[in-house]
Amino acid sequence: MHDTIRIIRDEHAALAAMLRSILLLLSEHRHRKTLPDFASLRAMLFYVDEFPEKRHHRKESELLFPKLRARTPMSRELLDRLDDDHERGERKIRNVEHALLAFEMLGESRREQFEAAMERYVDFYLSHMALEEREILPLAERVLTQEDWDNLDSAFRANRDGLAGAEPEEEYRQLFTRIVNRVPAPIGLGPALQAG
Repeated sequence: MHDTIRIIRDEHAALAAMLRSILLLLSEHRHRKTLPDFASLRAMLFYVDEFPEKRHHRKESELLFPKLRARTPMSRELLDRLDDDHERGERKIRNVEHALLAFEMLGESRREQFEAAMERYVDFYLSHMALEEREILPLAERVLTQEDWDNLDSAFRANRDGLAGAEPEEEYRQLFTRIVNRVPAPIGLGPALQAG
């Protein structure tokens, strides 16, 4: 398997785990009738905004997709849709972050609104990643040349996600540690939630 494919799949898996962890955490707090640790949620959403939205998508939209467009007219509409998803994803994460702020500032009356926004975002993102893995990655394996893969693999290896197993850049190391250590067990390493 080419490094590019492996890195994309690893980063998708890390992001899916983060998104599902947020939903599990919210469900657990709702069940216990407790408020979540807003600092942990902010850190998790910051990660989603910072790495996948600003870096992972750029690798796909600026490196992989142009090579596919140059090699085949197949799936151009799909690539346009995925690029559009990347652009809309940034707006969608802002809406989720705003809904979280409203929940934190205004309390219980905004819990349902935040949870609904979070669920919509997770559904959107998981569908987007599944489409890339089901349609785009197999297409890339069929049509890209070895030179294309050499260039892509080099670029993708140079810009990897610490939560997907790569050594994080110094500026992200503290963020990763904070998320893992603050989020309650069994999702993270923090203290388990107490009965509400």
